[in-house]
Amino acid sequence: MRFLKREIFDLAKAWILISIAFTILFRNSLNQNYSLIFIISLLTAGIGFLLHELAHKFIAQRYNYYAEFHSFDRMLILAIVLSFFGFIFAAPGAVFISGNITKRKNGIISLAGPLTNIVLSILFLILMNLNILTDVSNFGFRINSLLALFNMLPFFSFDGKKVFDWNKLIYTITVLIALFLVFVQLFSR
Repeated sequence: MRFLKREIFDLAKAWILISIAFTILFRNSLNQNYSLIFIISLLTAGIGFLLHELAHKFIAQRYNYYAEFHSFDRMLILAIVLSFFGFIFAAPGAVFISGNITKRKNGIISLAGPLTNIVLSILFLILMNLNILTDVSNFGFRINSLLALFNMLPFFSFDGKKVFDWNKLIYTITVLIALFLVFVQLFSR
């Protein structure tokens, strides 16, 4: 993958700030100190966000499109502020793609992010069931399944809208998998 220096800075900034927001959100859920909660947030929400965006960029560049991540600084600040109130609405940034993009390729590029979160969610679920890094795997499972479902909402410029416009069957299957993973949360630790 090809990156600009500013883009790497934006990715790092968004990763750290979204992890800070989740640290604030998790502060009452875990009995550890803030440093440990921050590390857990970096490895769960932060990695989920980062790999989600990199998946979009990777697929776009495989199609030979120009793709560049830009952080949304105001939305990152909003995520931190809202985390003090017990919830997060996070839109830390997006990969902007240019070129003559077909509906099919746009759908596939858009699907790459939520699919990444689904795979991460399943990996964290496996680790959780093996009692490996329980706090990390528990939060990683929960956050990534929610990220997948949230990003599949079929409106605005969410990934789900582009996938829905391209292929309703793939959209439905992806949403059902994400819903199933969220449902599994009800029966897990």
